[in-house]
Amino acid sequence: QVQLVESGGGLVQAGGSLRLSCAASGSTSRFAAMAWYRQAPGKQRSWVASITSGGITDYADSVKGRFTISRDNTKNTLYLQMNSLKTEDTAVYYCKAVGSLRNYWGQGTQVTVSS
Repeated sequence: QVQLVESGGGLVQAGGSLRLSCAASGSTSRFAAMAWYRQAPGKQRSWVASITSGGITDYADSVKGRFTISRDNTKNTLYLQMNSLKTEDTAVYYCKAVGSLRNYWGQGTQVTVSS
């Protein structure tokens, strides 16, 4: 059974930085891809960034140039470095792992950006 646990969220002022982590039970190298999503109050969950097992990354236009996704398979951990945060980045952030038969989700971590 795969478990994903996010951490690193919190309250930060606009322009600040946070680094989110997503620790997986077991090896992350078995996942074809991993990703970060977010859900703001009253909105649907939306994709933020993804990284393949080969290290290819992709980003939503709204975060491109500010966020960096990475994965450390030796630590079984996915990261999201968030810089130049804006108030509109406020959301619950979820990590997702793409398995061979199904996808897995973490429970989420709250990020709040104040003006």
